Amino acid sequence: MSAARPGVAGATRTCPHCKATILESSAVCPACRGHLRFDAPASDAAQRFVPLKVEGTLNAPDDGAFEYTMVVVIRNERGEEVGRQVVGVGAVFPGEARSFSVAVEAVPASPGKRRVKH
Repeated sequence: MSAARPGVAGATRTCPHCKATILESSAVCPACRGHLRFDAPASDAAQRFVPLKVEGTLNAPDDGAFEYTMVVVIRNERGEEVGRQVVGVGAVFPGEARSFSVAVEAVPASPGKRRVKH
């Protein structure tokens, strides 16, 4: 969970549907897509943007299978790790492929939400 206090940009909460850690300001859970707030302004969706998106496909070689682990790591401006999550594991066999997509979805923080310096 985030060190940010409730009402502050970056504050988190737990999704009541899937128990994922999500932003307090989320109207829809990005993990399970469950609706959390029905009073969210329509402008939230209009302001949403994707500053990073990476897609790729892995194909198994014809001569054997391989296993994979997909890990997402988040670092701050000093290169310090602030989050690490294994999001999937599996195997790819000859003739098979797996496609991966990683996206960072963002929305501007509300004007009343400010970063608290410690």
